[in-house]
Amino acid sequence: MGIWIELGVFLLVFVFAAWQFHDLRREKARRLERERAEAQAKPSSGESQP
Repeated sequence: MGIWIELGVFLLVFVFAAWQFHDLRREKARRLERERAEAQAKPSSGESQP
C-alpha cells in the first residue's frame, strides 16, 4: 500500500517539474521575441554616434 503513495507523490513531482520546464521554454521564447523586436526597432547605435 505504501508503494502506491510513494508512486503518487513521485508522479505529482514529475508532473510539476514538466510544467515548470514548459513555462521556462515559453518565457524564454517570449523574451527572445521581445529582444528581437527591440533590436529591430532601434537603429544601429554605432553608425550615428562619433
